[in-house]
Amino acid sequence: MTDAIEALACGEIDVEGRMPWSSNATFLVHVTHEGHEMQAIYKPHRGERPLWDFPDGLYRREVAAYVVSEALGWGLVPDTVLREDAPLGPGSVQRFVDADFEQHYFTLIEDEAWRDELCRIAVFDLIINNTDRKSGHCLLAEGRIWGIDHGLCFHVQPKLRTVIWDFGGTPVPPALKADVGRFAAQPPPSLRALLRDDEIDAVVGRARAVAKLGTFPDPDPELRPYPWPLV
Repeated sequence: MTDAIEALACGEIDVEGRMPWSSNATFLVHVTHEGHEMQAIYKPHRGERPLWDFPDGLYRREVAAYVVSEALGWGLVPDTVLREDAPLGPGSVQRFVDADFEQHYFTLIEDEAWRDELCRIAVFDLIINNTDRKSGHCLLAEGRIWGIDHGLCFHVQPKLRTVIWDFGGTPVPPALKADVGRFAAQPPPSLRALLRDDEIDAVVGRARAVAKLGTFPDPDPELRPYPWPLV
């Protein structure tokens, strides 16, 4: 267990304030544990608005996205844990990354230096069936790109909505497909506490399909392929 994960899982949480522009209640918190201090993003279950097309408990999907990212060996999602004893009740707690918020997908894709990392996020979104990959959900921080906001993922029905369509028709890198194939062969057992059995079966099925994929798909206008707002 890393120091960050241990602090998030066991540390004392103090709420500093609510994050603006979030559709669900999202809080910036300060976490302290055995001399280790950090800021984190706390998404309590009680702050979620019910959705007609997603099951209750989006915060579990935030944690599941981290679990999948780590199982793939890609480290795309900041350290994220489930806390039952947080100040406003059960929720996800994710390490805050101090990003350059002037940068987002639409600016980053213009720089060749970031294309490989953005390509990996595109593959990740295919696997987790991301329904809400906005441009601002790709953060430049700590010399790399992070993906955040994964509450609307893992649906059993195809619901991919993303701004990352620039790779459509291009080959999926073999190294990424190899990682995905290993994940499909041995999905992490910890997903059982976060997702339903049919959702786990679906993510494994998508991973198997991606592992055999020749090229990235292009957007299908009949399936509402873009989120709103885009940024």
